[in-house]
Amino acid sequence: MLNDAACFSRVYIVCGYTDLRSGIDTLASIVGQKTGRRPYAPDTLYLFCGRRSDRIKGLVWERDGFLLLYKRLEQGRFIWPRNEAEVKSLTAQQFRWLMEGLTIEPKKSVHPVTPPEFLA
Repeated sequence: MLNDAACFSRVYIVCGYTDLRSGIDTLASIVGQKTGRRPYAPDTLYLFCGRRSDRIKGLVWERDGFLLLYKRLEQGRFIWPRNEAEVKSLTAQQFRWLMEGLTIEPKKSVHPVTPPEFLA
């Protein structure tokens, strides 16, 4: 489920370290503190990562209650932004990169080029 974000309308990562012993109520209050919004947006996934970076928790409001998701990698680590004050919105591509163990912000990208005009 966490390898594909198609079932979520929005995905946010709560940057920095989060104590993954925290439960639903604590994670929901963290979302409220860091975003200034209530965490009750349907089909919105909030992701949290601990210090070890090999496991994440996800929090989703489903109109009748919260769903808590947990993923642990057997090998490797998630590349997680550590700016404590940020909550970042992810595109579907960035979410795939994150789940594949890549950084969500590529160091270098290929930009479209306008072809030159040749005179004959």
